[in-house]
Amino acid sequence: MEDNSKASIVKKLQAVKQENGKSYSELAEETGLTNVYVAQLLKRQAQLKPQTAPKLRAALPELTDDLLEEMMRHPLRSYDPHLIQDPTVYRLNEAVMHFGESIKEIINEDFGDGITSAIDFYCSVDKVKGVDGKDRVVLTFDGKFLPYSEQKSEHMVSRQRPHRN
Repeated sequence: MEDNSKASIVKKLQAVKQENGKSYSELAEETGLTNVYVAQLLKRQAQLKPQTAPKLRAALPELTDDLLEEMMRHPLRSYDPHLIQDPTVYRLNEAVMHFGESIKEIINEDFGDGITSAIDFYCSVDKVKGVDGKDRVVLTFDGKFLPYSEQKSEHMVSRQRPHRN
């Protein structure tokens, strides 16, 4: 019996990437996706769209039809709670917690009362040289602004339907 768990599929997808030898950034360049989105696809954290499948297959010819089919299914977006123990993930979390209140205040000041979507969202990781010549990590979070709604009862669909007795 074949193991089709998320962990098993991810292990197979990571093996394909490893065998191919391309970086996420190289795969992103070939597919027209962001490097983080390619990583999300290969971690089964995002759904491969049918129009993108041929580009990914061209970039990773080792992908089997079964794996491509699996990647086009709705993923179970989840995370390992132990992931926070990884120093990189811990520091990212720490940075968001440290700067979060100020970032939120600037978003509210510039856009109004609302949030940044994590669904209509683009994310990338880039490498640049700092003014001192040392490597620096640039994280880009590009999310749609979603304003909060004023919750007027007259706008509630449930209040517009006739009540049953």
